[in-house]
Amino acid sequence: MSARMPSVPGDLTRLGFADPRRTVSLLADPVLAPLIKDRERVEAEGLAVALSRVADPDQALLALVRLMEAVGAPARASIRDELVTALSEPGRSRERLFAVLGASTALGDHLVVRPEHWSAVTNAFPLEVEERIDLLTAAVSGPGEGTTPEDALRIEYRRQLLGIATLDVSRPDPQARLSETAAALADLAEAALEAALVIARAAVGDEASQCRFAVIGMGKTGGRELNYISDVDVIFVAEPAEGADEETALRVGTEMATHLIRICSSSTAAGSLWQVDPALRPEGKNGPLVRTLDSHVSYYERWAKTWEFQALLKARPIAGDRALGRAYVEAVAPFVWSAASRENFVEDVQAMRRRVEDNVPSGEADRQLKLGPGGLRDIEFSVQLLQLVHGRADASLRSGTTLTALAALSQGGYVGREDAQTLDTAYRLLRTLEHRIQLHRLRRTHLMPTAPGDLRCLGRALGHQRDPEDSVVAQWRTAAREVRRLHQRIFYRPLLSAVARLGPDEVRLTPEAARERLAALGFRDPKGALRHLEALTGGVSRRAAIQRQLLPVMLGWFADEADPDAGLLAFRRISDQLGTTPWYLRLLRDEGSAAERLAHTLGRSRYAADLLEQGPESVQFLGDPSGLRPRPRADVQARMRAAARRKDGSEAAVLAARAVRRSELFRMAVASLLGQITLDELGAALADLSGALIDVTLEVVLEAVERESGAPPLSRHLVVGMGRLGGGEAAFGSDADVLFVHDPVSGADGRAAQEQALEVVKELIRLLGLAAPDPRLEVDAGLRPEGKNGPLTRSLDSYRAYYERWSLVWEAQALLRAAPVAGDPDLGSAFVELINPLRWPEGGLDAGQVREIRTLKARMESERLPRGADRKAHFKLGHGGLSDVEWCAQMIQLEHAHEIPALRTTSTIGALEAARDEGLIDAEDASALAESWRLASEMRNAGLLARGRPVDSVPSDVRDADGMARILGLGPKSGQELANRYRRVARRARHAAEKVFYEDPT
Repeated sequence: MSARMPSVPGDLTRLGFADPRRTVSLLADPVLAPLIKDRERVEAEGLAVALSRVADPDQALLALVRLMEAVGAPARASIRDELVTALSEPGRSRERLFAVLGASTALGDHLVVRPEHWSAVTNAFPLEVEERIDLLTAAVSGPGEGTTPEDALRIEYRRQLLGIATLDVSRPDPQARLSETAAALADLAEAALEAALVIARAAVGDEASQCRFAVIGMGKTGGRELNYISDVDVIFVAEPAEGADEETALRVGTEMATHLIRICSSSTAAGSLWQVDPALRPEGKNGPLVRTLDSHVSYYERWAKTWEFQALLKARPIAGDRALGRAYVEAVAPFVWSAASRENFVEDVQAMRRRVEDNVPSGEADRQLKLGPGGLRDIEFSVQLLQLVHGRADASLRSGTTLTALAALSQGGYVGREDAQTLDTAYRLLRTLEHRIQLHRLRRTHLMPTAPGDLRCLGRALGHQRDPEDSVVAQWRTAAREVRRLHQRIFYRPLLSAVARLGPDEVRLTPEAARERLAALGFRDPKGALRHLEALTGGVSRRAAIQRQLLPVMLGWFADEADPDAGLLAFRRISDQLGTTPWYLRLLRDEGSAAERLAHTLGRSRYAADLLEQGPESVQFLGDPSGLRPRPRADVQARMRAAARRKDGSEAAVLAARAVRRSELFRMAVASLLGQITLDELGAALADLSGALIDVTLEVVLEAVERESGAPPLSRHLVVGMGRLGGGEAAFGSDADVLFVHDPVSGADGRAAQEQALEVVKELIRLLGLAAPDPRLEVDAGLRPEGKNGPLTRSLDSYRAYYERWSLVWEAQALLRAAPVAGDPDLGSAFVELINPLRWPEGGLDAGQVREIRTLKARMESERLPRGADRKAHFKLGHGGLSDVEWCAQMIQLEHAHEIPALRTTSTIGALEAARDEGLIDAEDASALAESWRLASEMRNAGLLARGRPVDSVPSDVRDADGMARILGLGPKSGQELANRYRRVARRARHAAEKVFYEDPT
């Protein structure tokens, strides 16, 4: 009978059947004979091939056999004939029925019991909610003989469910049509509740007319995004009908609500619908089932918790008195859209999400599509939190449907386009997985299956033909990882908490509210600030939309600083340059505390603002958790070298390297402003940065010499850092005090080598001092032998001859902080070996040398202090200032370093600590000197950061002093406090310095 039937298991395996032998047997079943025209072969459009296209071919084939058996009785002959006609030929009817049978054993079972519903599959088409209501209410109003209204409701509900499932599973891309499916399921639930209410009113009787009764849909029902099997969350509201009293209305309403819950939630031989869950009502399960509208409003005004307002976001009238339902939604809407202003609102929502996650059973967490990490709740909570925070001022966000709200958030710039698309795609995937899993047996579940057969069916349902089990799991896990990543970034976005703390007028930033707020925040020029705001937020562009989110919050951050006007102006300039750059506003909106850091940086530091205006791409550092840590010198130098090599010509190459230095200066400036770097770390990092730039510039110059001369340079070259550069104690704005050393290569003419070396040094100084957007590095070689009268560069032998014959004590003192910073390492070692005996002289100083140093110090104080400067306030040359401390440390080093190795350091603080540890200075005096040196150094840095130019003494201007104080971590209006503190510290340091520096050495 079936000689050419697909009897070879391998053929059927390739078609997707898991049990080929049973398939052969079922295909040969006589009940299928009318569906197979040629039983001697399987045509391309034959049953086996047609069934192979569905999620579970084995399940579909078995259900088909059972269905044909069910219509075999004579009483169902007409149904059988119609089925045979529809299924024996390829076409839409066969494809739809097979798709449903292959997707759901439960719907297959239903068709076996009620085969007359097969036409609901083959003739399925979308219905409006009103049409569904009419069909269901008609069914319960006139049930067939022997059928109760409740059973009629269940039967008609299942018939319509068949149509929805058919349109869902027979579509080539169910994820793309997810919203239509979810909305249809919600509409069907709405219609079922309306029909159940007809039954409930009949059960209550004439008293039903005493009550206006409305059912409010919540959760996924309210949002028109329902699952196949889900609780239907509702709230009941009742009002007295005309002429009735409230007590009667509430009693009748409660009776109707009770009937409605029983009708929908109970199960009979005709099947079941779903559980009606009224737990979201005021006071939850402990509260009355039905309340009046005023009672609801009173509760939300006084007692409601944050989660209740979040739940109300999806409230929608779905049954009963629609006018009362709309009145309810209108009454609670103001609570929803002002909830974000509640104290700790954002933190409460975040905590609630964590509690939900913590309550997932440990054995289910890795399988949860809904509640676990990377699940649907991550997306829903993220979207709802953004809606509640920003929806106060933007009515376009006020949708109860997740995907609609997500699209509005993307359109308004509250979520990046790519992020929104990723979440949209993931949400559709997760919901489609959830739908297919629930549809299989019509059971409520949110867990990924583990059985290979179930995973295989699920994978095929999503279009995976090869390795469907592994493919669908990989697809799900990839989506979950992306969802979790974006949830963590969006849901815990610091900007949300800051926006939520703003009042309604503040978040809307209307011109009137803005003017008042700017003045209240302390902007000195509110009109000018308002012009900046209008320029940044005007128009309908995405850029303006995101700025409207950022600026209400950023204004407060600007106002926290000493100069909010300058901060806002700088922000406008930077935004004008970067506003159309895709990553800029996204960074400020999404990445950690980037917006807050930027606002505080611009309002606190003109120096940092100037750096950023010249190189706005450096704002990216603010979004990187490790972006404010200084980079190792080797890394910075490699970046400088690479930037230089991409340019033609020495000037372009060095300017490219200097641009790298500018970005690193900004990194260090922000780290300093935010207190994320110590003074010692900053000094070393700044010195390394200058050394790296000098080194790369020297390389560029030497390469140019070689190109122009056609031969290698005549000398090796070395740059020795002096002063703060050599000591690794550089400050913002420090000059580069250096010595230049060269060493002619073997066979080179000495005079020619000297001339070439001089040209190299001059070119290096010129290139570092070129006018450019970045701060130039001023090179000062004034500490060289013979000072400004001596040659800019000497050979190593010339240095040796000079130091052996002519060296003065001040030169030995200057060499205490000498350290190679650029050039030939071997030459650097040779130079250090040469100068060590000079700076650590055997036997220390004699009495004449001590007098000479003291005389030099006195002359410096009297001659170099600027005219009119306050000796008690000058950071470097004043009493107790940097010079006092450094000369004390250097005097001790010159006296004792030859015998105490710990004193052989270029660090001022290091030398003081070693002297204290060796008993050469009292601990109290060492502490006083170190404290003053650190405070003066910090204040000099703070002054430059605040004003953008050097500050040499405690400023007399209150605003400047306040700016410095804020950078150093003091509160508003604390400039005078800082000035007084410095004077006290410097006074103690001066007392210690006089004792240490002027006591006779022992």
